[in-house]
Amino acid sequence: MNKKFFAFVMTFALAASAAFGADAFKIGGTGPLTGGAAIYGNAVKNGAQIAADEINAAGAIKVEVKYEDDTHDAEKAVNAYNALKDWGMQISMGSVTSKPCEATAAESFSDRIFALTPSASAEAVTADKDCVFQMCFVDPNQGKASAQYISSKNLAKKVAVIWKNDDVYSKGIRDTFVEKAPEAGLEVVSDTTFADGNDTDFSVQLADAQKNGAELVFLPMYYQHASLILAQASAMGYAPKWFGVDGMDGILTMEGFNKALAEGVMLLTPFNADSSDPKTAAFVAEYKKRFGEVPNQFAADAYDCVYAYAKALAAAKATPDMDAEKLCALMIEQFTTMTFDGVTGLNMTWNKNGQVSKDPKGMIIKNGAYVGLD
Repeated sequence: MNKKFFAFVMTFALAASAAFGADAFKIGGTGPLTGGAAIYGNAVKNGAQIAADEINAAGAIKVEVKYEDDTHDAEKAVNAYNALKDWGMQISMGSVTSKPCEATAAESFSDRIFALTPSASAEAVTADKDCVFQMCFVDPNQGKASAQYISSKNLAKKVAVIWKNDDVYSKGIRDTFVEKAPEAGLEVVSDTTFADGNDTDFSVQLADAQKNGAELVFLPMYYQHASLILAQASAMGYAPKWFGVDGMDGILTMEGFNKALAEGVMLLTPFNADSSDPKTAAFVAEYKKRFGEVPNQFAADAYDCVYAYAKALAAAKATPDMDAEKLCALMIEQFTTMTFDGVTGLNMTWNKNGQVSKDPKGMIIKNGAYVGLD
């Protein structure tokens, strides 16, 4: 482990040693561990487990992390959530993707189990739920930040948007981007959409963007559909600039995808795996050692979730024998007042609506890897 990072862990351990007994706090979460979105769920599970192992090795606090598979399905997510309750879950990491997390967040609110989701970014996840928080950017913030970034870097003036209308994640980002684009000096010359059932042929959307002179195409979606769009655009000889969102993180490890198609794709993400920051470098090295690949933003946000819980539990002088409702009250108090430094941002804070404040980073894919733009 990086020496500076080890010192950080040990400092935390000494400060918190008097507050905890030998038992572990039980942290549960649901995510797609199988199926088309499994890359996200497994990244979250892996990142959370590394953090738990490091915290447990420090010895001051014990946490046990358990994930149940929800296959990116809301009904299955609720079933998985109930299984975690039966296991004894005291605090939660919610669900990995937005629609399932909307369902489990409602359960958490009703049961008074505090939840901190690493990656479910829809506004509805936390809306009117005082005990549900997010480590990731909320969707509207991604849309606004993307418009501002494209403008500030003079990447384009004429922009096309292709989005998925039956996905709350894609729609939430698109709506704010289209609203904020004119304020940023951008002209949305093409605004086309798709849904399940017509999500394999994007020739109409791409032709509309090309016909209207789009210099840049904004893709507020997960990487699976983006990969098809990139391939079809290449086949038709259309080569605009491409700009994605955090759901694009994962395209380079997609089985069977030609990485050359993603060359030059830009996106905003809170995590830069190439950072020289000691904590980030240590996390990336450990993730590579265990899983043979570079961690994506989802893994990093999950890693931060577990460490943020550790800091909050220590500050609250919580003990593992406390029930979920008592811990819920303590976590609300801590997360609305504390500042947290993690691998996805420094000086993070949360508002009373559970939304995090941290700075996004511009990234570009070069030679099959993510490289910082800033």
